[in-house]
Amino acid sequence: MTKHQLWCSVCGGTSFSDRPILWDALAAEWQLAPHERAYVDRQQGTACNGCGCNLRSIALSNAIRTAVGTDATLKEFADTHTAHCLSVLEVNEAGNLTPVLRTLPGRVFAAYPEIDMQALPYQTDSFDLILHSDTLEHVAQPLLALAECKRVLQPGGALCFTVPIIIGRLSRSRAGLPPSYHGAPTTGADDYRVQTEFGADAWTYLIQAGFEAVSLNAVDFPSALAMSAKKPIERPS
Repeated sequence: MTKHQLWCSVCGGTSFSDRPILWDALAAEWQLAPHERAYVDRQQGTACNGCGCNLRSIALSNAIRTAVGTDATLKEFADTHTAHCLSVLEVNEAGNLTPVLRTLPGRVFAAYPEIDMQALPYQTDSFDLILHSDTLEHVAQPLLALAECKRVLQPGGALCFTVPIIIGRLSRSRAGLPPSYHGAPTTGADDYRVQTEFGADAWTYLIQAGFEAVSLNAVDFPSALAMSAKKPIERPS
């Protein structure tokens, strides 16, 4: 596969550094082959030297830029009148995108797990844009969480998010399996516990939750993927 020059859609940077992220026990729990471990490490550990965003965050940035229809970097877009008119819900911190998102006057932050994604405390049709990054895999009922995101989106609004995806397998629940945690080798907090390991069918969760069309945004495939979907606009009866 031909590798292209990496470009950071958050700040425009082209200089990147790599560091390993996964530890042996987690790779074993996921039953990762060496090539799968390598691309997950790139997803999480290859980062822009300019703003610190890793490939996962850059993929999410690309999804946001596509959803709002801009070719500008995310930082440049955040300074525009259009961006300042958006109502944005950020569920959990979206990595190094969060400092950019904080500049938006219409941004609402929902700390996870204090805010239950399965019962969002917001009115229906409240937000133009909803974002979350590597959070859904920790939610017990991901379909319910996605349906809640759809509910609180305005018609035509977009949900953009990332989850870790192993593209060579199908998604599976970790119910009945030994507990597995993200974060660090010593992490054992419930909110870091993995409930779902997402695979090539991850996009189908959005369809099952009521969205009608799904977009995938890839960076250095298969290292980093972000998904997006828009809430359908009601058709006249």
